[in-house]
Amino acid sequence: MTLLQFLRQARQVHLQFLSGTLPEPPIYVLGNPSADLDSIISAIVYSYCASNRLPSTTPRPHIPLLNLPIPAGPELYRLRPEFVTTLWLSTNFPPLKPDERFENSSESGKLLHEHIVTIADFAQSLQENATRPSKLIADATLVDWNAMPHRADPQGHGSVTGLSEVTFRTVGCIDHHVDEHFVPANALPANQPLIIQPGPGSCSSLITNELVRRGLWADSAESAQLAKLALAAILIDTSNLMAEGKVTDVDIRAVEFLRKQVARQDPKWDAEAFYNEINSAKKNSLDLLTLDEVLERDYKEWSEVSSSGESVKLGFCSSVKPIRWIVEKAGAPQQFLDAVRAFAASKKLDVVVVMTSFTSEGKFSRELFVCAMCHCDAAVKAAEAFVEQAGSDLGFERWSVDCRDPDTTERENEIRSTLDGDSDLWRRLWMQTNTTASRKQVAPLLRKAVANL
Repeated sequence: MTLLQFLRQARQVHLQFLSGTLPEPPIYVLGNPSADLDSIISAIVYSYCASNRLPSTTPRPHIPLLNLPIPAGPELYRLRPEFVTTLWLSTNFPPLKPDERFENSSESGKLLHEHIVTIADFAQSLQENATRPSKLIADATLVDWNAMPHRADPQGHGSVTGLSEVTFRTVGCIDHHVDEHFVPANALPANQPLIIQPGPGSCSSLITNELVRRGLWADSAESAQLAKLALAAILIDTSNLMAEGKVTDVDIRAVEFLRKQVARQDPKWDAEAFYNEINSAKKNSLDLLTLDEVLERDYKEWSEVSSSGESVKLGFCSSVKPIRWIVEKAGAPQQFLDAVRAFAASKKLDVVVVMTSFTSEGKFSRELFVCAMCHCDAAVKAAEAFVEQAGSDLGFERWSVDCRDPDTTERENEIRSTLDGDSDLWRRLWMQTNTTASRKQVAPLLRKAVANL
């Protein structure tokens, strides 16, 4: 079965489940709410290989569910062009079936609608189903995260933002983040995966290796499409296996296997050109977005309770463009700050963190902007404690733009004076010289600062 055939079939199975005509319930494979390339591809790759093969005692259909608040279609292309580019490169060179050709453009909206299910699609289908129960329970395997934002009893049950009508029961998990102690290790169905292993650069690496270990990865022209898909996630997450501190033996082993899978079917495949085209699509993906969409695009949030019982809600926005670019997108430093304040209000956040990672003139850099709302004393105290406890390890230095243009220097001073201060909002902007620390490492440090208050 080709990759696109599987995706179309999975969507049909989803609709049958909601209509009550499916003989057995499916297992949804759900990635984290940032819905980045790794999260999306982890869900698709695992679903393809596990569908009707796991659980081993009672195999069931698996459906990749994209954790996005927009329906699959033209908006998916606009917001995640790097995913559509990856899907196109993985299935169209060459297509295994003539009717699977599609254009890597906004015209792909119809194909995406027919092959992909998002959280928004799920919610809309429920609203359109007049006979639906008021509350639906569905099974889920979590990939690229290990805890749902809205927890319920018993352990392992929860819901996701935008789909409160559905309670998911966790039946498996493969993830490379810090364990949130949500998944019930002793209550999963027999032989279901439970791998929570911080360290690897990509969750797709863990998934690939686990599928190979279980003998679930076939050697065929169809699986070569899947191999390209998985390679895209791993190579993007590890900067083509060049990211210092992010590449592990897990990633290298997965890439070696996947490249062999592709080479058997397509010996002339150009891996470098493949990576460059997807990386370019990701880098340029923010150009078509509004400022709010830039903040929302790769976003995660946590609510942390301090030792004194105060709850602090933290929101982390990640961007592949530098702060100066985002400020220019807003129009001016103060307008950017106003937008951050509005973003915090819309999500009821006490702390907003904007993390950037980008390459300029061959040098990889990270910036970190932290903004604590002054209405919450615990938020400000946590931010100050975070700087004191983690600033040295993260290598915080005075923010600057590496350019001698006088106009740039003037704008640099304006950005710094606006985004560093204590009046109205507690805010700080740094260069983060420890470039090996991504959100996966930084978020737990801020969460710990809150918990220790």
